Amino acid sequence: MRLEARVKNGRRVVNRWNTVFEAITAEPRRQLVVSLLDAPADQAVPLPESAVNPDVPVDFERLRQELLHVHLPKLEDQGFIHWDRDPLTASRGPRFEEVAVVFSALHANAVDIPDSMVIGCHRLEAERQERAES
Repeated sequence: MRLEARVKNGRRVVNRWNTVFEAITAEPRRQLVVSLLDAPADQAVPLPESAVNPDVPVDFERLRQELLHVHLPKLEDQGFIHWDRDPLTASRGPRFEEVAVVFSALHANAVDIPDSMVIGCHRLEAERQERAES
């Protein structure tokens, strides 16, 4: 029975990690998670602007449609966010910490991340600089 419980728990953990990494495979979803991480826990963030990488030009109308039909439902289905259509906003869901921990760990370890994954990302560049100065 003990081995059976370990296998069951192992599968559950693997599935949760798979869900987290699937959720952050798209840039707008990553940007939204980081925006929510930066906002107070009880505050909603405006969309589509909170899902935009500041270094990449964007068609806001296209992004809005992608958010409505793909990205927001995917994040909400897993409990990572709640969102409202009018005005278009998102807030933390009951499982937000599961996805937020990935970015918290990345930001805390920005100095150890290869340059190819930092240069061009304002947030990681700032985290790296801040840690280098302390």
